[in-house]
Amino acid sequence: MAKKSMEQMQKEVDVYISQFKEGYFSPLAMLARMTEELGELAREVNHFYGEKPKKDSEEERSMEQEMGDLLFVLICFANSLDIDLEEAFDLVMDKFATRDKNRWTKKEEME
Repeated sequence: MAKKSMEQMQKEVDVYISQFKEGYFSPLAMLARMTEELGELAREVNHFYGEKPKKDSEEERSMEQEMGDLLFVLICFANSLDIDLEEAFDLVMDKFATRDKNRWTKKEEME
């Protein structure tokens, strides 16, 4: 399967959501949904890396699936607010490259 750009993913989600009369949820509902998905990811991380094993009755879900759910909701949220996620990402990376460039200890380069 070919890799998709963020622009392609945003368009794909928009085409999917556009087929429904309800359209995108409100920003508050979207944030609640994102929080719910983040909680599900946190639960998976806790089961895999933490001290809380799954109950035998709990469905097996992967972190990959939970991250996908979170990404989908984030894209819906961005689309509903007309935010270009590639542009948002570039703004954040610029911030890390400038304001935060000396915030962490860099690895020593191999000679």
